[in-house]
Amino acid sequence: MNLQELRNTLPDYAKDLKLNLDSVLSETGAAGLDAKRIRVIALACAIAARHRPLVSAIEAFAAEQLSPEELNGARAAAAIMAMNNIYYRATHLIHNDEYGTMRAGLRMNVMASPGVDKMTFELASLAVSAINGCGACLDSHERTLRMHDISAQGVQSALKIAAVLHAVAVTLEQSAD
Repeated sequence: MNLQELRNTLPDYAKDLKLNLDSVLSETGAAGLDAKRIRVIALACAIAARHRPLVSAIEAFAAEQLSPEELNGARAAAAIMAMNNIYYRATHLIHNDEYGTMRAGLRMNVMASPGVDKMTFELASLAVSAINGCGACLDSHERTLRMHDISAQGVQSALKIAAVLHAVAVTLEQSAD
């Protein structure tokens, strides 16, 4: 099922999601992001949202403009953040500062060469962190992005992609029952 067909399976009560999906996946609706960044962020978010039909549709959409290495960069962002968001969210939420002083000891080698440029990887990581609810990772990635001249508009656009794709996944999963 392609993205348009998937969009059309959204129920009538989710009309806003249909409109928002079209918007956040376009360069005019995702201000501050180019088409490649939109696709990397969207694929990482679809994976994080865990709805297989959405992942397949977004993957096909992303493959229209991304190389195999860039597709893997999006997958890498989703994978590494699935791990990091759990760990760092937990150490942030536990009210014991000792955990913040301890070395995580988790391998994150993919961050050195993720298959996409560093700021695109950071944007995808930020968006996945929003879906996974990790405030510590959101703060860290947003700080890095802003230090590297990614505009607040670009950050907001990545967050909007995350919000809409997550909502689409939840709605489609619910309507399948």
